[in-house]
Amino acid sequence: MSDRLAAGDPAPCFTLPDADGKPVSLADYRGRRVIVYFYPAASTPGCTKQACDFRDNLAELGDAGIDVLGISPDKPAKLAKFRDNEGLTFPLLSDPDKTVLTEWGAFGEKQMYGKTVTGVIRSTFLVDAEGKIEKALYNVRATGHVAKLRKDLTI
Repeated sequence: MSDRLAAGDPAPCFTLPDADGKPVSLADYRGRRVIVYFYPAASTPGCTKQACDFRDNLAELGDAGIDVLGISPDKPAKLAKFRDNEGLTFPLLSDPDKTVLTEWGAFGEKQMYGKTVTGVIRSTFLVDAEGKIEKALYNVRATGHVAKLRKDLTI
């Protein structure tokens, strides 16, 4: 089980391929706040709901100076299909070896249907303009999560 991040921690650096295979780095967002969210699998019901919620709130988040990055273990081709099918307009990044997921504490043991399993822990982080964790949220719900985030951030 990886350690969990907390407010004030430096956000672990990463460079991952997006849905088109182009590298995207957290450092690309230095100077802006960015939501980095981790989800188990593209095109599943909960992950689709969550991604569409981010898509539908992207303008308001952008107006507040916040960008969004979604990360899953899916390969870029699957992410491209997910993006295109759902009209997603923010980068989806591929972490098939789960290195970044693990560094951020978003991969490990979790409860699923009363059983302990190892997998992606649905998690959302707000990284500030200097690259520090502003908010770390683990085991978030796919439905209603973006609305709660907006409320907490007063957006």
